[in-house]
Amino acid sequence: MGTSFWPIFLILLSNIFYHITTKSTPSGANPFLSLTVTYIISALISIVLYRVTAPAKTTLSQNLSLLNWTSLALAVVIIGLEIGHILLYRAAWNISVASLITNILLAASLILIGWLFYHEKISSQQIIGVLICLVGLFFINQK
Repeated sequence: MGTSFWPIFLILLSNIFYHITTKSTPSGANPFLSLTVTYIISALISIVLYRVTAPAKTTLSQNLSLLNWTSLALAVVIIGLEIGHILLYRAAWNISVASLITNILLAASLILIGWLFYHEKISSQQIIGVLICLVGLFFINQK
């Protein structure tokens, strides 16, 4: 059970630094150039990590053959996420509110998507939780 929580900690820590660094991206910098540099560095790190973690008995072509449309789709989605966050912070959203609002809306959307497309069960506690979050969104946006 303990090892199943380390990815949650990794995501949490990465998200904290993600929002801090995204909000700290210089306002005069072209966001697409910033992302280009970011993803070149990310690609280099990923290549090194691939080489370290790839099974010795498999080839690059074997591993590439296991990929599908999701790699391209994820690339497009990531650019949308990155530009969206950069523009959100450039539009003067507070780091404490912007992430909360987007994550509440994301969680509520994923509950619905899980139910509609993956046939996941929705409990009454989840429905109550979503309603509480939506009420929270109302209060957060009151001036």
